[in-house]
Amino acid sequence: ARVDEAITENDVVLFMKGNPLMPQCGYSDRAVNLIAAHREEFETVDVLPALDGFRSALSEHSGWETIPQAFVNGEFVGGSDVLAELEERGELADTLDTD
Repeated sequence: ARVDEAITENDVVLFMKGNPLMPQCGYSDRAVNLIAAHREEFETVDVLPALDGFRSALSEHSGWETIPQAFVNGEFVGGSDVLAELEERGELADTLDTD
């Protein structure tokens, strides 16, 4: 229920290990920095307190097992590697634009 709520109630949400001030893995740190370069406000959810539950719930939404996972307007975008690829192609800003 928490995953559904976070995805539907936020334009951009990143499910990550840790929080933006203290990411607990390099991939989460990378994802936060990529998103923050284009958006001042976005939601993050620390999955570590219930990692297995979050991993299972997120997998149902995205078909993706790894964390972090970014969603924009309710749609799964990808993890840190996908965000980095979008940035390299100059497409991340448009992807994160929810207007």
